[in-house]
Amino acid sequence: MKKEKTMIDGLIAGRMYGSAEERSGQAGSAYVTCKVRAATDDGDTIMCNVIAFNDKVRQALLALNDGDSVSLSGALTPKVWVDKQGKPRPAIDLIAHQILTAYPSMASA
Repeated sequence: MKKEKTMIDGLIAGRMYGSAEERSGQAGSAYVTCKVRAATDDGDTIMCNVIAFNDKVRQALLALNDGDSVSLSGALTPKVWVDKQGKPRPAIDLIAHQILTAYPSMASA
């Protein structure tokens, strides 16, 4: 029996953590990676590792600066990592398909 990979269609909102970086794959395809810090209901934060292949989403992410607010939707994968104190911490990987920012020119990406 073949095990199917499940995906969660998610929506995250938070603030850019650092700047987005443009990269290219082995076949020359362009993509952008960045980190978004999202707040939780208990006042903690979750780091979201974002990758975007869509041209409009890539350009919008590259135009944002550290601390800018952003909302992203796409395929979400929850993860767990262990910090230096040995405490398990949540994280999220997101393949972004859509973006919403406070900047009018990027809001419809």
